[in-house]
Order: sequence, then C-alpha cells, then structure tokens
Amino acid sequence: MGPVLAGVLQLLALIAALALAHKPLGTYMAKVYTSDKHLRVEKWIYKGIGADPDTEMRWPAYVRGVLAFSAAGVLFLYLLQRLQGHLPGSLGFAAIDPDQAFNTAASFVSNTNWQSYYGEQAMGHVVQTAGLAVQNFVSAAVGIAVAVALVRGFVRTRTGDLGNFWSDLVRGVVRLLVPIAVVGALVLVACGVIQNFSGIHEVGQFMGGTQEWNGGAVASQEVIKELGTNGGGYFNANSSHPFENPTPFTNLFEIFLILLIPVSITRTFGIMVGSVRQGYAILATMATIWVGFVALMMWTEFSHHGPAFEAAGGATEGKEVRFGIGASSIFAVSTTLTSTGAVDSFHSSFTGLGGGITLLGMMLGEIAPGGVGSGLYGMLILAIIAVFIAGLMVGRTPEYLGKKIGSREIKLAACYILITPALVLVFTSFAMALPTPANSMTNSGAHGFSEILYAYTSGSNNNGSAFAGLNADTQWFNTTIGLVMLLGRFLPMVFVLALAGSLAEQKPVPVTAGTLRTDKPLYTGLLVGTILIITGLTYFPALALGPLAEGLA
Repeated sequence: MGPVLAGVLQLLALIAALALAHKPLGTYMAKVYTSDKHLRVEKWIYKGIGADPDTEMRWPAYVRGVLAFSAAGVLFLYLLQRLQGHLPGSLGFAAIDPDQAFNTAASFVSNTNWQSYYGEQAMGHVVQTAGLAVQNFVSAAVGIAVAVALVRGFVRTRTGDLGNFWSDLVRGVVRLLVPIAVVGALVLVACGVIQNFSGIHEVGQFMGGTQEWNGGAVASQEVIKELGTNGGGYFNANSSHPFENPTPFTNLFEIFLILLIPVSITRTFGIMVGSVRQGYAILATMATIWVGFVALMMWTEFSHHGPAFEAAGGATEGKEVRFGIGASSIFAVSTTLTSTGAVDSFHSSFTGLGGGITLLGMMLGEIAPGGVGSGLYGMLILAIIAVFIAGLMVGRTPEYLGKKIGSREIKLAACYILITPALVLVFTSFAMALPTPANSMTNSGAHGFSEILYAYTSGSNNNGSAFAGLNADTQWFNTTIGLVMLLGRFLPMVFVLALAGSLAEQKPVPVTAGTLRTDKPLYTGLLVGTILIITGLTYFPALALGPLAEGLA
C-alpha cells in the first residue's frame, strides 16, 4: 500500500467514526444542558462551592462567573508552580520562574496549553495532575458553557436569562468530559500509553552518557488533552513521543478525540434551537473547510518538488516514521483548525506552504470544527455576519434563527472578529521591531518571521501549538504571549455573552417568504466564502511576508 492511499484510508476511517458518534453524543449533550435535574455528586459540588444551580443568570452575571472562576484558576495554578519545590512528588524539580509560571497558568486556564518549558524536565506529578490536568477539564467545560449560553440566546425570548454558569460548568465536567476521558484513558493504556507515578530512571547509553526518563499519569492527561482540545503534552515532544502516542492506531484515535465534541455539538445546537437541519448546515460548513485543508496539506507534503522530496516520497523531515506523511497531515490540520495545539510532527519542518496552511487554520478563528464550545460560538458569530451580508445584498433586515440582527448585534459580532487579529498583528509587529525578541528566532528571513507570527497566532486563538523554531522561554515572550492568551480567550467570551443576552431579550420574528433559509446549501456556501474572505483580507499581508514568500521562493 502506498503512503498516499494509506493517508486517504485513514481519513475515510476517521470520517466514518465521527459520523457514527455524531448523533448519539450530540443528542446526549443536548439532554445534559436542558435537563432540570441534578445528580447527587453535582449537588455535593454545588454545596461545596456555595452555588445555587437553579438561579438564572443574565449575561453580566454569567460573565462574572466565567471571569471569577478563571481568575481563581490562574492564581491557583501560578501558586502551585511557584511552590513546586515544597510539594510531594516534585521529582526534585525546583519552583518555576515567575514569568514562566504566569505564562503556563494563563495558558492552561485559557485552554491554550502553550508550553515554553520541557514538561519532563520541569513539572512534577502534583503540578501535572492537580494543576495542569484539572485545568484541561474545567477550561474545556467553560468553553462549552459559553457556547450553550449563546444557543440559549437564540432559543429564549423576551428574557435576558442565559442559564446558570455553575450548573453548565459542573455538568460539562461530570456528565460529559470525565466519563469519556475514563473510557479513552483505558483505550490508550491498553495500546501502550504509560500511566504511573514513577520517579526518574536512568536508561541505556546515549553519546557516552545515560538517558533519564520519568513516568507519569500520561494516559489520563493525554485523553483530556485531546478531548478538551487543550494540547499541552506531558513530554516536550508532545504527541510524537512514544509514551504519549505509541502506534498509528493511537494517533488516529487521538485525532478522533480532538474532533469528537466539536463535531457532535453541532447536533446539540440543532436540537436546542428546534431544527436539526440548522445543525447540519453548521457541520457542513466546518466539514467543507476541514476536508479542504486536509487535501491541501496532503498535496503540499506529498507533491512538493525537489530531488530530496521525490526520493523520500514526500516532505518527511520532522515527521514520525511510524505515522507517515498522511497521518501527520491529518493531525496537523485537525489540531490547528481546532484549539488543540497538540502535535505529532514539527510544523516548522513542513513545507513553506504546508506551514502556511497550519497558520491559516488558526487564523480562521478555530472554527472548523474549532475547540470544544469555542468552535460552535465562533462559527455562530460568523453565521450572523454572513446573514448580515446577505441582508445588505437584498436590502432586507437580516434575521437568523428567528432573531433580528440589528446594529447592536452586528457591533458585538464585529468586536468578536476583530479582537484576535488585532492581538496577533500588533504583538507580532512589536516583536519584529524590537531588537531582543528577534534574537529568539532560530531562522532568518521569511521562515523566521513565520516563527513569531505563528507564536502570537497560536496564543491569541488559544491553539497552543508552536512552530518549533522559536525560543519562547524569555521574559518578553512568556509575558506577552501570556497576556495575549488571556485577552484572546476572555474578551471574545464577553462579546459572545453580551450578544447572547441581546438575542434573548428579543421577541421571535415570524418566517416569511423573504426570510433567508439558513439550513440550505446556498447559505453554507455563503458562510464558507464569508469565513475565507474575512480571514484573507485580514491576514494576507502577514502571510505574504512569511509562509507564502517561503513557499513560492
């Protein structure tokens, strides 16, 4: 079997698995977030945190809950890292430096999981499990909660109530993420991923010395790292490390976990708004972009010209031989079109155009299918923009799901769209203009520029993957990328929840002959075009200076 055919067959198997899981999981999630009953363990949690899960919240209260909970998470994780040297199970590692501790705390709480450190050489068992792994669960649950609140904004009328943040948060963890993570961890352990609390061992000989390896609760963290579209690896090599991802099957299973909730939540959306066809329209938009990006990535990596590439059968540098070009291409596209950031290959070693595809995937806003929760609410924002554009074309007040899209709604949607490009371009320009940050680049020219552009794109869009050529462990990058991650995560959430509150206060608009059908292929095409045009106009100059210049050289 040739490598191209192997890649295509893996792609088809992945699509089939997602298709089988889409309906049951999407339906189950709709029941989770519409049920008025609380499990016994959930009642214990509510009592412990002093929350009333039945109290309805308007959007300002919902925002305060999101921000307060996340701020507490940043503080707790920061202190845990600073006190690591005094904790049991630290493996002898010292406390994390203040700038790196801030960066890591901001990273994991914002669901970015950007890492400027070597995991196996910096973090002990307590920080990894009680700190990083916990945030992998709760940060993902926060994203889903915000998405559900926006969907309620479309469903509810003449009220500003969006549900209860604490109830949505707890249900996301207890009823959704933990059960799937338990099953997934058992699958990974059965396939060879390690799960222990062993210390540091010296093994073998390497260039005249011994190698040191430490164990850890890797399988349990690996599954939520992918399922929650987090991405932070237990080891520096991330999902290319054999302890995290030992076989081609685990590689495909991890891609499946990355896409599982973002794909299935489109059905949840359709059920909650009373039209499954609306969910299919959103899913079709996501699938069109994802399949297109995978095809482009495989083409650039298999067919790049040059004798070295032709002799190797494609661009094999930086890719694990046990996965190959096809599986690495699928993983790279999936991780950058979601807010995952896990990698099973070095994106810096991809061809110039291949690296540009990973960059463009993040620049779309992590919406195809996007992160858990964030992918859905990001796509719905762009759906509103597409409806607005269609309304301008025909001279009619735009409507979406029975709600009018007025000036207030479109301003909030515009603010959502503008915040991440502003963060990316402003901080990239500062880093290129100042003398010190540029010293962190491994390469010069277009590729070096791509390293810095990728870092801030990854941070602001809460992806977390790196181009693997930039030394980001400096005070400048730890501080600025930390700020970018927090602003890129929580400012858009404020706009999303304000929009949800505005929609919930409206009365429904009846469907007429002039209403744009948003569950038809025509609208799906309009939405895909809107996404690509907005991204192209925003980022094309920056892409032209980096990956496009390198790829066309």
